[in-house]
Amino acid sequence: MNGTAPSPVPAGLWALLQRSGLRPLQLGGRSLLPVVQGGMGVGVSAHGLAGAVAAAGGVGTLSSVDLRRHHPDLMERTTGLDPDHGAKETIDDANLEALSREIAAARELSGGRGLLAVNVMRAVSAYAASVKRALEDGIDAVVVGAGLPLDLPDLAQDHPKAALIPILSDARGVQLIVKKWERKKRLPDAIVIEHPRLAGGHLGAARVADLKDPRFDFENVIPQSLAFLRSAGLEREVPLICAGGIRSWEEISQLQALGAAAVQLGTPFAVTLESDAHAEFKRVLAEARSEDIVEFTSVAGLPARAVGTPWLRNYLASEARLQAVAHAKSRCTKAFDCLAQCGLRDGLKGWGQFCIDNQLAAALRGDVKKGLFFRGAGELPFGTQIRSVRELIERLLTPAALLPAA
Repeated sequence: MNGTAPSPVPAGLWALLQRSGLRPLQLGGRSLLPVVQGGMGVGVSAHGLAGAVAAAGGVGTLSSVDLRRHHPDLMERTTGLDPDHGAKETIDDANLEALSREIAAARELSGGRGLLAVNVMRAVSAYAASVKRALEDGIDAVVVGAGLPLDLPDLAQDHPKAALIPILSDARGVQLIVKKWERKKRLPDAIVIEHPRLAGGHLGAARVADLKDPRFDFENVIPQSLAFLRSAGLEREVPLICAGGIRSWEEISQLQALGAAAVQLGTPFAVTLESDAHAEFKRVLAEARSEDIVEFTSVAGLPARAVGTPWLRNYLASEARLQAVAHAKSRCTKAFDCLAQCGLRDGLKGWGQFCIDNQLAAALRGDVKKGLFFRGAGELPFGTQIRSVRELIERLLTPAALLPAA
């Protein structure tokens, strides 16, 4: 051992990348695989998945939401609390402690390779506290979606080396963020361009009806965003990362030809062996057909895409009635107000009327009857098979003509 840091990408995967003709992602002062694993909560992308992706030389991403669910001692500490006597503070503290543990565990798994990020939704009440804790714990990058993170440079002002990455969906959002951040003397280190019609989870459109708006198409938003960055002299400084429905080398190659630097995938990583979710969760996502995918309005007021499980279809059948009688509750049903604004708690009639933490936690543990299983569009690279992170990355770096016969 000579004490030097390992190469960001293992030699075998670096050689495969060079043969693939794809360009590496330049981020955080490192040359990485052009593959980013999206953050998936509650608890789907915890240290096991994020650490494995980083160890392979990509960007592994922890989701910050309610990570205490992976820690029995923290769950015991936060069970049965009185909402009127410090329950919220106790749960928030437990989740921050869980975030610190998960970052440390992912760092150990990564072996110093790749890059580790944390995804924090702008819409959650613990947004600022989670960003600050992740930065204090030495996270390499902070990724923020589900709202415009106009204040992210302020939160990260004491951490100039950490990469700051907003998730946006159109060129107008790119222009707004860059101009606002420039006034704070900071630029995005990269921008994720997420296609609302193709991605899973909470989506970057105002309404479900807007998901098919052509302004979100990669063929439009990538050239438009690059033209703006070029006009501002920033084209080489802010790489664009496409997210939503990307499943193959061919799609990555096409997007890089448009000018994208890399791609982000969620669902294909959610069904890997290293995913932190229950085996039944992976089965539900892997076996879902296109006709099983449902679009609806979530409790955060954003469009969402998920598998039409019995719970979701039953909820949607009752949604109009529930929204008609929506009213503000005296307190959050989970005591810790996970969202800054919640359709159920705040009685917002056009928003979802269910507890998202309950439903996502049920999905994490594989409860098909009660769970909400977010899923992106498109067939998965291995169909219904559950394979490893390494195998998935190798497949993404290999043209279809060179893949072994099924």
